[in-house]
Amino acid sequence: MNILRAKQEIIRTVQAYLAKDEEGNYRIASVHQRPVLLMGPPGIGKTAIMEQVATECGIALVSYTITHHTRQSAIGLPYLTKRNYSGTELTITEYTMSEIIASVYDKMEQTGLREGILFIDEINCVSETLAPTMLQLLQRKSFGSHFVPEGWIIVAAGNPPEYNKSVRDFDVVTLDRLRRIDVEEDYAVWKKYAYRNRMHAAILSYLDIKKQHFYAFETTVDGQAFVTARGWEDLSQFLLTCEELALPVDEPVILEYLQHPRIARDFAAYYDLFCKYQSEYHVEGILSGEQPAAALERLKTAPFDERLSVIGLLIGRLTEVFSTAYYTDMYVSRLFESLKSVKRYLGQQSFHDLLERESGHIRQSLHTRQKASAVDRREVSALLRAAKWLEDNQIFLSAQAVRDNHDSFSVISERFQAEVQQMDEQGSEASKALEYAFAFLETAFGKSQELVVFVTELNTNFFSTWFIAQYGSEAYTRNNKELMIGKQRQELLGDIGNIQSFLTML
Repeated sequence: MNILRAKQEIIRTVQAYLAKDEEGNYRIASVHQRPVLLMGPPGIGKTAIMEQVATECGIALVSYTITHHTRQSAIGLPYLTKRNYSGTELTITEYTMSEIIASVYDKMEQTGLREGILFIDEINCVSETLAPTMLQLLQRKSFGSHFVPEGWIIVAAGNPPEYNKSVRDFDVVTLDRLRRIDVEEDYAVWKKYAYRNRMHAAILSYLDIKKQHFYAFETTVDGQAFVTARGWEDLSQFLLTCEELALPVDEPVILEYLQHPRIARDFAAYYDLFCKYQSEYHVEGILSGEQPAAALERLKTAPFDERLSVIGLLIGRLTEVFSTAYYTDMYVSRLFESLKSVKRYLGQQSFHDLLERESGHIRQSLHTRQKASAVDRREVSALLRAAKWLEDNQIFLSAQAVRDNHDSFSVISERFQAEVQQMDEQGSEASKALEYAFAFLETAFGKSQELVVFVTELNTNFFSTWFIAQYGSEAYTRNNKELMIGKQRQELLGDIGNIQSFLTML
C-alpha cells in the first residue's frame, strides 16, 4: 500500500488500541495489541508519517533508530543484588532501566501525555547481539525486565533485504505477534505531502515530467545508485535556502543528495532551465496582471515540458502566496480565540493579567506539543506571533491612560481589527494573483490540456484548496467545472467504447 494508506491504518490502530470501556479499561488488552511493523524502502517517509500520526491523534512520540544502540543502552546495565529464595540469600544479576524505556517515561513527564507511540526504526538491521532484545520487544513489549508502559503503542519499521544486506528475517513466532504493513513508493501521494511542506517548485515540475525518477535503486559496477523521497525533500530545503542567500548550486552538489549520477545530471540541467524560465517569463509580473507579449508568443510554440515548467513556476509562486495567507489566518484566528476568552473573564481579572494569561497559554501549549511530537515550523511561527501580539499590547496599554477593563478591551479590539484588515487585504491580493494566472494561461493556451494540468495541480495542493474554499475564485470554479464535464465525457465515451467492443465480440 502507499504511505498515505499506511498512515490511515496506523491512526485507526491507535484509535482502536487506546479506546476504553465504561470502567476506563482499554477495550483491547495490552497482550492483544499487536505491534505494527512497517516494511518498505528507505527514505519513503516512514518516520515522517509517525510524527503526523502522533500530532493528529494528540499523543506523544518517542522515536529511535535502533541501529545506533548497543545491547546495554537497550536493556540497561547489569548490577548485583541480593534475593532470598526458600530461606537462602543469593546474589543475582538485575538490570538498570533501559534508556529507551526511560525516554518514554521522560516524555510522559515533559508533556503530561500518558499515551503515545514508541517508534523503533531499522528494527531488522540490528547487530547479532541486539537481535534477541528486539524480538523480546516485539513479543513481550519489554526491554529486559522493564515493560513499555500501558497506553504506549509499539510501531517498528524495517527495510526489505534488496535495500540492505544486513537485514534479518523474523521467525514465524515473531511475525505471528505483529501487524505487518508493506509500504511502497507512490509519487501521487507524496506530491500532496510535498505541497503541504513547501517543496521546491523545480522538483515537483521535474518529477511531473519524469515520474520514474522519483524513486530509483540500481546496482552498478560502481556500487548502488539511488534516489529517495528523503533525498528530494532534503535537496528542496537546500535549494530554497541557497536561493534566499544567492548561493550557487551545481551538479556535484545535487549529486550529494540524489546519489544516482544520471538522474542528478538530468535534474541539474533541468534546474538550470527552470531558473532561466523564471526570469524570462516574468512570473511575478504575470501574477501582478501583466501579460508579456513576448512570453505569450514563446509559450504558444514552446515544447510541452517547457509549458509544464512555466505552470510549475506559477503554481510554486501561488503556493507561497496561499500558504502565507493560511498561516496569517491561523495567527488571526488564534488571536480571536484569545480575545474571546479575555472578554469572558473581564470582570474577574485585570485586563493586563488576562492578556498575560492568554499569551502564556499559547506558549505553554506550543511547548507541550513540540515536546510531544513534531510541529510545523510555520505553525510555530504563526502561534508565537499571536503570543507576541498579546504581550506587545500589554506594554501598549501600560503606556496609555485607559480607565478600566472595558475601555482596554475596546482599544485592543480596534487594534485587532487592524490585523483582520491586513489579513483581508492579503487574501484579496492572493485572489487577484490567482485570477491573473488563469487569465495568462487562458490567453496562452485556451481550453487546452495545459489548463487542465494547472487546475489539477490546484486540486492537489493543500494550500490552494484551502484558499479557494476560503476566498472563492470565479476563474477556478468555471475551469474546474469545465474540466469535470470533459473528464466525465471522456469516461462516458470510454464506457460506450467498451460496450461496443463487447457487442462486437458477441
